[in-house]
Amino acid sequence: QVQLVESGGGLVQAGGSLRLSCAASGSIFSINAMAWYRQAPGKQRDLVARITSGASTVYADSVKGRFTISRDGARDTVFLQMNSLEPEDTAVYYCNAAIRTTETGYFDTYWGQGSQVTVSS
Repeated sequence: QVQLVESGGGLVQAGGSLRLSCAASGSIFSINAMAWYRQAPGKQRDLVARITSGASTVYADSVKGRFTISRDGARDTVFLQMNSLEPEDTAVYYCNAAIRTTETGYFDTYWGQGSQVTVSS
């Protein structure tokens, strides 16, 4: 009923930039927060950045000053601008959203399909 579709991943050299996007669609009543997580091989999935409906943001310490999360409410889309990429940023990046559906009226958590970001040295 609700889908989060990601795009923008790829392979870049260290110091380069990528912009991820995640578009939510389906029976959406409201979205109170959207976020990006990442998971490297053999590691747990960790929060990278989160933005609320009030546009407040939080970032992992490892990406502060390099990554920027933003949101387009009209399109139910969240972006992650990644600058000064490092090999340590290599991971699968997952979009996450807390969405109230028109069917249930309650918030549930949804995940995107994952986008591979590889930073070469």
